[in-house]
This record gives sequence, C-alpha cells and structure tokens, in this order.
Amino acid sequence: MEQSRTQRQIRITLVGLVINGVLAVGKLAAGILGHSHALVADAIESFSDLFSSLIVWRGVLVAAKPPDADHPYGHGKAEPLTSALIAGMLLAAATGIAIHSVGGLFTRHDTPARWTLFVLVAVIAIKEVLFRLVRREALKTGSLVVRTDAWHHRSDAITSLAAAVGISISLLGGPRYAMADEIAALVAAGIIAWSGRMALRPALQELMDTTPDPAVMDQIQRLEETVAGVEAVGKCHARRMGWNLTVDMHVSVDPEMRVREAHQIAHDVEDFLRERMPEISSVLVHVEPAPAPGAFPAS
Repeated sequence: MEQSRTQRQIRITLVGLVINGVLAVGKLAAGILGHSHALVADAIESFSDLFSSLIVWRGVLVAAKPPDADHPYGHGKAEPLTSALIAGMLLAAATGIAIHSVGGLFTRHDTPARWTLFVLVAVIAIKEVLFRLVRREALKTGSLVVRTDAWHHRSDAITSLAAAVGISISLLGGPRYAMADEIAALVAAGIIAWSGRMALRPALQELMDTTPDPAVMDQIQRLEETVAGVEAVGKCHARRMGWNLTVDMHVSVDPEMRVREAHQIAHDVEDFLRERMPEISSVLVHVEPAPAPGAFPAS
C-alpha cells in the first residue's frame, strides 16, 4: 500500500508541475504584454507553485524511504517539513506581491489589455480542476503535503479571479480606475497569505507531535478493548510520521498470568490494531498487572 500511495503522490505532483510551468510562463508573458500588474503578480504566484511542486516531489520521495540506522522511525517527518516550507513560500510570495503592488499604486501605468481577461478565465478553470484532482488524491492517500499543494493550486485560482476582477474594473472605468489592477493584486496577496497561514498550522502541529484527531485516538482505544486478555487500556499516546501513526500504550492483564501469555497478548494488540488501521506503522505495548478491586491502578 505504501508503494502505491507514493506512486499516486508522485504522479499527481508531476501533473501539477507540468501545468504550473505552462501557466506561469503564459501568465507572465500575458501580464507584461497586456500591461497587467495583477496578472504579473498572479504569474509570480504560479512560479512559486512550480517550485513548490518540485519540493513536494522531493519530499514525497524522502518520506517514502524505509527506516534506517539513523532514522529508526522512518522518514515520515519529511512530509510536514515540506508542507511547512511550502507554506513559508506562500507567505513570502504574498509579502513580495504586496510590496510590489503598493509601489504600483503611486505609479502611472497603462490600462490592461482586454484579452488578458480571457487568459485569466482559462487559468481559473484549469487551476480549479487541478485543485480538485490534487485534493482528491490527498484525501485518498492521507497526505498532508499533497493537501497543502492542493490548496496552493486553489490559492492560484483565487488570485487569478481577483486579477480578473481588477482588470475588469480598469477596463470599464478607464484610465482613472487603472489602479484597480494594483488593488486586485493586493487582495490576491492577502488571499495567498491566508492560504500560507492555514497550511502552516497543521504542518507545525505534526512536527510538534500533536495528538491526532480525538476520533482516531478513540478508535485506537476501542480496538484494544476487544482483544482477549486485555482487562483495561491505560495510557495511550500516538503521533504522526507522515501518513503513518506510531502508537505507545499501556494495557492491563491478569496479574497471575504467565510472562509468555502476557507477551502474546501484547503481540495480539499490535496485530489487531495494525490490521484494523493500516496507517499504524508501529505499536509499543507496555503490559502491566491489572489492579485488584478497590486498589489504585498501576502507573
């Protein structure tokens, strides 16, 4: 499954890479020839998409590497690291566009050409379709980095829409409204910054080993309680390593049980969890004696 998941991630990333390259060059040329600062700003965002797709591709390859002597828990953290890097790029791109647009507000420039609107309509349609395709793969594979890449595509579609609105106002209002193009670029910068912030938060949470969703933890604990010989489930911790989950838990068994039997129960718990939840890559089970009625539980 892991190999199939990696192949799907790489395939959808390469599709985005090719499309981003074509769109970035096309929008930049159209922005320069059509005198549209908003379209140039949109092209800059597309070039960041292109670079981010390269980073995603590399991040997926690193995350798929098996555990080794230096990384006994695997390389799954490459996914949130890559997501955090992409989010940082979005924030940097938003800052650069905003600075450029503010400067343009005080500079006289030509009204954008009408045909640039047709370019933007095509871009919006392509990027929205790409967003939906990438997001679908992210949901199927449970990949944080692919999900971040999907929202990068959506932010590009939104910035293109903002640019189209700005150009339309400039064309309808004439030279007096030419600065609407710059204002649209500022709006686009704000949207990009928001997307970057939203992408950065889950990446940082995973890097800080934040507990997975409560529903996931509840599922893990309920599964354990169905294993024969387990009298209670004590402490239970889990953390994500990319798509995978690493689980540490305490289970209580009959205090009169033989070591061999208790050891087998620990293996049964691990096998049961990994069978029911394929994303669990490893389970560390600490076996302890169940407390006598009325006694304090062991810690």
